[in-house]
Amino acid sequence: MDGWTLDRTFDSSIGDVRWGVLGPADGPPVVLLHGTPFSSYVWRAPARALARRHRVYVWDMPGFGVSEMRQGQDVSLGAQARVFGELLGHWALERPAVVAHDFGGCVALRATLLHGARYERLALVDPVALAPWGSPAYRLLGEHADVFGRLPPGLHRALVREYVGSASHPGLRADILDALVEPWCTEAGQAAFYRQIARNDQRFTDEIEGRYGELDLPVLICWGEEDTWIPREKGRQLAGLVPGAELRLIAGAGHLVQEDAPAELTLALADFLRPAPPLGTAR
Repeated sequence: MDGWTLDRTFDSSIGDVRWGVLGPADGPPVVLLHGTPFSSYVWRAPARALARRHRVYVWDMPGFGVSEMRQGQDVSLGAQARVFGELLGHWALERPAVVAHDFGGCVALRATLLHGARYERLALVDPVALAPWGSPAYRLLGEHADVFGRLPPGLHRALVREYVGSASHPGLRADILDALVEPWCTEAGQAAFYRQIARNDQRFTDEIEGRYGELDLPVLICWGEEDTWIPREKGRQLAGLVPGAELRLIAGAGHLVQEDAPAELTLALADFLRPAPPLGTAR
């Protein structure tokens, strides 16, 4: 796993959360949220770069990566937003910067719009935020989770590899694809893969979509120009709904921008996260 480890544990309301922190203790805090079917591993390059100046918090959501996976676990977007609020309290972070990818975007948006979490600024990377979302394949897997959960392990692994690989435009290196797929290929992971799809539907964004105009903080929206999971037109639409939001399209990147264009994404985030200089001073 490229030396990527989460060495701390938080007992959340829906299961143990594995998390880690990088960077100087006195650095301005930044929290990174992953999407599905990924984990904090996709943030390893931006996290390490941002940690030169920032205190960077990373975590695997319950039901994902190395965090707890179990039968009956509520891993819906609604539950994940509540857990995010619990974590912010555990970390004693009152107004961190937040960077969220894919359905992590919905988690971050729900946490602030519905549960009162406060951020210094918010960066959304190809987020799940606007209806409709969920490909036909995604919906098929969710509607028949019990059936797919009984696939022979080899067929399940092949399905997950194909699904995860499709998030990249240029294609993922074999070792990176293996690292992203492996958590889903244990006995617990196979059930968890289909469970997290079955637990989510469009209502979790429908409940907040009409409130994006209430966001009163700096917002950056980054989008892979070649995203086939959520087309870049959604990025333009979202930017038009959030007051003052800046949209940056990243050339050559698909949905998994962190893997396809890590340098470009990190530069965009570092620029956005840099505090504004006092009036009358050069940046």
